[in-house]
Amino acid sequence: MIELNHDSLRFRFPEVSERAEVHIEFQRTLRIPDDGKEYPLPAGLGRFPLRHVDDFPHRAPARWLEHGGVMLPMYQSEALWINFSGDYPFAVKVAAGKINAVTGKPWSNGLNRGPQDYVVVPEQPWLDGYCVKKGIIRQFVAMPLGAGYSAEEQITGEAEHGGIQIIAYPMKRKVYEQRFSARIADHDRGMTLGTPGLFLARGLDMGLGAGGRMRQEIYDDPFDFSDWDTDNASRCFAHLANSLMWREITGEAPPTTPLTTREYAKHGIPWFGYYADGEAVQGSKILDGIKSVFDLGKSKGEIPLPENESVVIDHVVELRKGLAKGQVREGAF
Repeated sequence: MIELNHDSLRFRFPEVSERAEVHIEFQRTLRIPDDGKEYPLPAGLGRFPLRHVDDFPHRAPARWLEHGGVMLPMYQSEALWINFSGDYPFAVKVAAGKINAVTGKPWSNGLNRGPQDYVVVPEQPWLDGYCVKKGIIRQFVAMPLGAGYSAEEQITGEAEHGGIQIIAYPMKRKVYEQRFSARIADHDRGMTLGTPGLFLARGLDMGLGAGGRMRQEIYDDPFDFSDWDTDNASRCFAHLANSLMWREITGEAPPTTPLTTREYAKHGIPWFGYYADGEAVQGSKILDGIKSVFDLGKSKGEIPLPENESVVIDHVVELRKGLAKGQVREGAF
């Protein structure tokens, strides 16, 4: 069961366990420069608004209504990251344009361990982009579907799906109870441990291209592969609308335009490093082989990324497992 509440997706499996739920949000963020350097994590700048596609049966594109799910607005060349929260273990697959963000392979239901094609929550608190190398991702950047910039178009040669696809599998109840008996006891004491419509032009639909390089580990699954309950899963299609399409469908104004690196620095917004125990996956040769939005635009004689100037990072706030991205740590006084 998937619920939408305050711009957050809640995947819930009461048939497995009353505790089996994970929350997924799409966060606005700074688009880091695509200049060949490796950047730390930028802050989250608030959740993207989410709306039920089914609430707009006469305005949403027919293909969106077929897929169901939700939609969110993004400006061209805007970046996002995906936030995961919850203390019940989940295996979560994420794809963009039905291209797996961890392996670069086409979408498939089910889980695969060799190579691992999913992230493990809560070990993986967020995902900012395509996993291109061990410890390195390329940031998710929105580009018009059909312009050739998305990972989907570069890998498949087609501009068919766009958007973001997510499927979540909970841990088996018996395994959870065996592995986390202390956590269950704390939970029972009240402790909180985790945090056919109007046709619109395809050119207004959005896909995700590969942006700048960021330091982020995609953690290897620390559990046994048989621990996951593959008989229970829920999947959601998150459609990406540009600002014009969002206004046309919903009648709402889109969010304000995203910050530039210059504005980000002016406001003194911090950068972050995140560390947790655990091994990282190796990264995908397929995804490492696609061109970034900037490089592809350069080869076309286009400038798809405005305000792509490099930035000097003076200070990085180091986070450890257990602190949310952007959360301020209260230290000694």
